[in-house]
Amino acid sequence: MPAKPLQGVRVLDLSRILAGPWCTQQLADMGAEVIKIERPDQGDDTRHWGPPWLKNSQEAAYYLACNRGKKSVAVDIASEEGQQTLRALLDHCDVLVENFKVGGLKKYGLDYASLKEKKPELIYCSITGFGQDGPYAQRAGYDFMIQGMGGLMSLTGLPDEELGGGPVKVGVAFADVFTGMYASNAILAALFQRQQTGQGTHIDLSLLDVQVGVLANQGLNYLTSGKVPQRLGNAHPNIVPYQAFATADGYIILAVGNDSQFQRFCLEIGRSDLAEDERYASNQQRVANREQLLPEIEPLLQQRTTAEWLKSLEKIGVPCGPINNLEEVFQDPQVKHRGMELELPHPQAGKVKLISNPIRFDGEALNSSSAPPLLGEHTEEVLKELLNRG
Repeated sequence: MPAKPLQGVRVLDLSRILAGPWCTQQLADMGAEVIKIERPDQGDDTRHWGPPWLKNSQEAAYYLACNRGKKSVAVDIASEEGQQTLRALLDHCDVLVENFKVGGLKKYGLDYASLKEKKPELIYCSITGFGQDGPYAQRAGYDFMIQGMGGLMSLTGLPDEELGGGPVKVGVAFADVFTGMYASNAILAALFQRQQTGQGTHIDLSLLDVQVGVLANQGLNYLTSGKVPQRLGNAHPNIVPYQAFATADGYIILAVGNDSQFQRFCLEIGRSDLAEDERYASNQQRVANREQLLPEIEPLLQQRTTAEWLKSLEKIGVPCGPINNLEEVFQDPQVKHRGMELELPHPQAGKVKLISNPIRFDGEALNSSSAPPLLGEHTEEVLKELLNRG
């Protein structure tokens, strides 16, 4: 594979937990040299967020998920010597990523305004719960509360009137991961802009902004109609039938996205009359008559197993799929073929299993070749190489 797209870019990573490290892992996979600054005593909080732990190591799986390809340098940012070290390292870096509270780095002289004077070409990315300004700017923000505040939990879960109804968070840190992806995207744009102007920029990313920004069709459903969307469980607000259905031995997801697919589906379940019924002939009509249509479909799908439905519906081009647990995900032949389970050498465990970056360039996945680093593993190497400190 030729040189990676970000080869030659160096990033000083002052972030921790998930959103910032997710961003910088993406940059590392793309070829950037990422110097992860950690507290000498305990490092990134997520190192200790276990179990589970990597065997023969005290590295938590949570930490391993978002720190591939980085160099760990242990620096006490609260000390004058540590601050001088970071400023010296910045002389050799293109990008700084941080997720301190608003104004938290100013007392160390590591805020954007202070650094811009000396290094106007610096790209400085701040990730916070609520942004650099506004009435909530000083609050701490965490993914779970942001999913609630930003509307996602009002859309996720069964309707209140159903058994088990109520708001539910997404099973992964949705707002953190999306913020990390927006951050890496913004940094790439800033690097391109700097090529044109020679100037850096201050990127201001808020978890709440991102959560609101990715409400997508549901956000526009509200803004367009003025009606507040409600929880629909596994159903879709704008497409029918597009949800999970019980089968003879489990569940199947149907994703009938257009009228011709619905016609083929009805033929397969032995109810071609449904596709001819004016109440269901178009998606618009199916959405309006959802409560009448679904009881017609549900008992028919319970007559065959999930595997039987998958085979027959795939054959006629009706989008469908199983609901896999994670063991089934990593055993899935398509997931295995695409190499989504990655294995890298690790200095303590011998090897570590990771999840591959899904981006491919010319058929090759963009993955760093080095495992998430041990705490302070590269301190001596980086300080000697960049600052000539023995």
